Amino acid sequence: MSSQQEKAEQFAALHISGDPVILFNIWDAGSAEAVADSGARAIATGSWSVAAAQGLSDGEALPMNLALENIARICSAVDLPVTLDFEGGYSADIDTLKTNIEKVIDTGAIGINFEDQIVVGEGLYSVEEQSERIAAIRAAANAKGVPLFINARTDVFLKNAAPAHREHFEEAVKRGVAYADAGASGLFAPGLKDPELIRSICARSSLPVNIMVMADTPSNQEMAALGVARISYGPGPYRRMIEGLKLAANGVYQS
Repeated sequence: MSSQQEKAEQFAALHISGDPVILFNIWDAGSAEAVADSGARAIATGSWSVAAAQGLSDGEALPMNLALENIARICSAVDLPVTLDFEGGYSADIDTLKTNIEKVIDTGAIGINFEDQIVVGEGLYSVEEQSERIAAIRAAANAKGVPLFINARTDVFLKNAAPAHREHFEEAVKRGVAYADAGASGLFAPGLKDPELIRSICARSSLPVNIMVMADTPSNQEMAALGVARISYGPGPYRRMIEGLKLAANGVYQS
């Protein structure tokens, strides 16, 4: 069994432009085992799915202690690197954020998604504020001796409709540069779908780029060719599972 530090290093090494790591996001230990048995090289939670599985909405409505208990069970269930969708870190306060990251690392997780939208509020943190938050996370991880993979998510594209993505593209690039300087490990740009813009952000980012699969994103093969280093599925797997469950239940109750 690999150590937590080794798993963190293994996970970082999977992020290769043109040969992306594929993360079919899960929500509990059972779904993690199923995806691991299917050949996954790493496991990633999706906050929307984890919350929905508990009958809650996304946006840190799931109490943090439950999120930590859940990720700890997942880490115990599979011998693969596990990364946690930690939303906004469950705090706007820097000291509390650092404490929360220490708790995440104690579960065995080797990475997090960390978004720049103000989860319990509106809009995005400024570049400077979010950079300070990322630097604090890096400092906390270093103090624990774990090279935590900080997947810095920018919500520039999710917060704006696709026709406006070109208008806001430079803001996303600027944020990626600042987040890299602050200690981020990857740049996550959910909502970005245009092949030309995906290629451009991959070319201009010093960090490996993560794109989330949506109904109209390019295929995984196309995204690899565009330079993407990480492809994730977000809430898609959970939604597909629920639809299958409903279909099976309908066959029982509606026949």
